[in-house]
Amino acid sequence: MLNFLPAYLVGVIAGLLLTVNVLVWVPILLVFALPKFLLPIPSLRRALNRILHWIGEIWIACNSGWMRLTQKTQWDVQGLEGLNYHGWYLVVSNHQTWVDILVMQHLLNRRIPLLKFFIKRELIKVPLMGFAWWALDYPFLYRHSAEYLEKHPEQRGKDYEATRLACEKFATISTSVMNFLEGTRFTREKHARQKSEYQYLLRPKAGGLALALNALGDKFHSLLDLTIVYPDGIPTFWEFLCGKVKRITVRMRTIEVPQELMQGDYEGDPVFRDAMHKWVQQLWLEKDAQIQALLTEAGSK
Repeated sequence: MLNFLPAYLVGVIAGLLLTVNVLVWVPILLVFALPKFLLPIPSLRRALNRILHWIGEIWIACNSGWMRLTQKTQWDVQGLEGLNYHGWYLVVSNHQTWVDILVMQHLLNRRIPLLKFFIKRELIKVPLMGFAWWALDYPFLYRHSAEYLEKHPEQRGKDYEATRLACEKFATISTSVMNFLEGTRFTREKHARQKSEYQYLLRPKAGGLALALNALGDKFHSLLDLTIVYPDGIPTFWEFLCGKVKRITVRMRTIEVPQELMQGDYEGDPVFRDAMHKWVQQLWLEKDAQIQALLTEAGSK
């Protein structure tokens, strides 16, 4: 543990270790990703995907290593029992900070298949990390606003097509598809702008979830629902690197998706779309209540 050092120095050390991990593992990923892209041979691609997933898991394990070295966090985690490393998972979670991603990777690495996040398409331009996400077949989405789609209706449906194509790739190897249903990180400003009916959550978007279920519903082992709470306040990424996150609470549960929601035309069938919305809204109401209970419990300690 390096927490005896000044916080800013802990942050610098953690940031350097995080950067070294990127500089080491991204070039290794590309060594195996480029032949997969250039040689469209199914058997070769399956073999290379397994290697790429293995590299991704080692990368995450190294991140967990520097987290243990630099952080003195009390973890309160429930729900890890019974997870299947060889299954397919659709994972959903609330989203408050970039720290959420490290939390999920740290807890779920090698317990379920490698997490694949839905990522905004413009993030493919992020130096090095954009290549890594591409190499690991992360689905890139457009995330156009309603105002933009009104002016450019030809762009409508591109997110659904990108999700469908990504899910087709996932069908060949056990995968965990991660979807932040809120579509963006929670802030009080966004919450107020949305006039969200939830106390601790933004409104969920069901479209990506519906399409993933439609594309891979016969393969998903189950839906894994995560609730992440920071009892001492939502941290920035820098605060996390500096070792200032003293407590993290995570609750996980596996949920059986109603059979009637496993297949359906989300865009073209208003009855199916309404049923999916109601199911997701109920999921979010339960999560909102759970966050309230966890914060109350943490405050009493």
